[in-house]
Amino acid sequence: MSFVNPVEQLTREVKEYRKAEYSVNPLFLNRWSPRAYSDQKISDEDLYSLLEAAHWAPSSFNDQPWRFIVAKTEAQLKTFHEFLNPFNRAWAEKAPVLVLVASSKKRDNGDFNGAHSFDAGTAWGQLAIQATLLGLSTHAIGGFDKEKARRLLNVPDVLDLHAVITIGYRGEKEILDANLQERENPSTRKPLKEVIFEGTVNP
Repeated sequence: MSFVNPVEQLTREVKEYRKAEYSVNPLFLNRWSPRAYSDQKISDEDLYSLLEAAHWAPSSFNDQPWRFIVAKTEAQLKTFHEFLNPFNRAWAEKAPVLVLVASSKKRDNGDFNGAHSFDAGTAWGQLAIQATLLGLSTHAIGGFDKEKARRLLNVPDVLDLHAVITIGYRGEKEILDANLQERENPSTRKPLKEVIFEGTVNP
């Protein structure tokens, strides 16, 4: 699968499925969430480049509440597979790296941080964009057993668990089950007018 510089042009498949209403960098349209992964490994340099990008996200009071639990060895990945739901495990277990995104509910002074989830989501977004820049694919998974993950990974209660991120190089969609092959395309978006309100929310 040839790599197209995501800041220069839209990929062929994105051109077919996505069209922005206003001018944006092609990078934002080229980022999507496939499920087919090749068996190509990811270098530590590239992996930590993604995590570095995530760590430079903005956050309330610069608290940086995000936490990333990384699985990249066979043993670590096997543990992560145990708490994925069966539907997601069927394709996600082929990804060479999994990252559980969490965030701390408390600030350093002990106060509750009401922005921790919002900030962690911003960090995940930056990780996904950096992955696209490096020719990698990501997919955020919400379908996992949080309590089992907490137990197996020894996660303290102060951390909220949000999503498991698959990271890897794209594979051919034929490796997926037939029902998933049909969905292995960039998703579209609602018209912008449905999600933007000027001044007040329309009745």
